[in-house]
Amino acid sequence: MNEETKGKAVRKSLTILIPEGVVAAPILKTVAGLTERYHLGLYLSTAQNLRLLDIKDEDEEAIRAALTATGAELKGPGKFPLPKICVGGTYCNLGLVDTMALSRRILAAYQGQMPVKPKFKIAISACPAACSDALLADIGIRATKAGYEVYAGGKGGPFPKVGRRIAKGADEETVVEMVGQLAAFHARKTEKKQRLTKLLDDPEFPFPEV
Repeated sequence: MNEETKGKAVRKSLTILIPEGVVAAPILKTVAGLTERYHLGLYLSTAQNLRLLDIKDEDEEAIRAALTATGAELKGPGKFPLPKICVGGTYCNLGLVDTMALSRRILAAYQGQMPVKPKFKIAISACPAACSDALLADIGIRATKAGYEVYAGGKGGPFPKVGRRIAKGADEETVVEMVGQLAAFHARKTEKKQRLTKLLDDPEFPFPEV
């Protein structure tokens, strides 16, 4: 919290996690009904999730119950981050890989099995254009014609930084394994929240620059 926002009342909201940015119809119908019934705002977040805005305290429990009944998962501490992805080769003629399939594979391997600290982001891009900002994520995965590149320690914000490349020409299995190693390293080295860029020079960082 900075000086401009210190002491400012923050309105309550709930974030619905949307893997691959693809929302199921029952969730979307429920969200539409909730926004009308409780006069909520709806924000499509930059992390490809849905955020319900202006929730009153007395309505929160009912809203949570309605969402979870549809199978929706709500954002909370310690959950493995959903990769931010571009639409991938299935829907883009520049895409070299199926980003949705890779995201699902990563989540199947680690979601619910590996706790993570806040401020940890993963992004996947299907081609060197990196439309999903893979170079600005804690773990960035970018597809090329020669295989995957993996970047570590990227970040946005007021002082953005491109991640350090730690793999090139990698196959999908290697990429998934690297994600797990980096997430485990970050969790082990971080007490509360910290971007991975601050750990790149740690003697125990598991991968050299390539």
